[in-house]
Amino acid sequence: MANLIVRNVDDAIVKALKQRASRHGVSAEAEHRKILEQVLLHPPQKSFAEVLCLIPNVGSDRDFERLQDDTSADVFA
Repeated sequence: MANLIVRNVDDAIVKALKQRASRHGVSAEAEHRKILEQVLLHPPQKSFAEVLCLIPNVGSDRDFERLQDDTSADVFA
């Protein structure tokens, strides 16, 4: 198991970490490990709706209408 030293952390961040750790009933060090694990090993996945919202608006629905080709009907007849 490796050790990690983090220097020059803003006092407000340290305070927030200690408060969060207290709410979860663990030490600040344990909370720090938990946060690192969640962010780095288990990133949140986007929902299907979120992914759909990321699709750029590239035209109107008419641009994507299917056109019926009369010659293709003869091929399957």
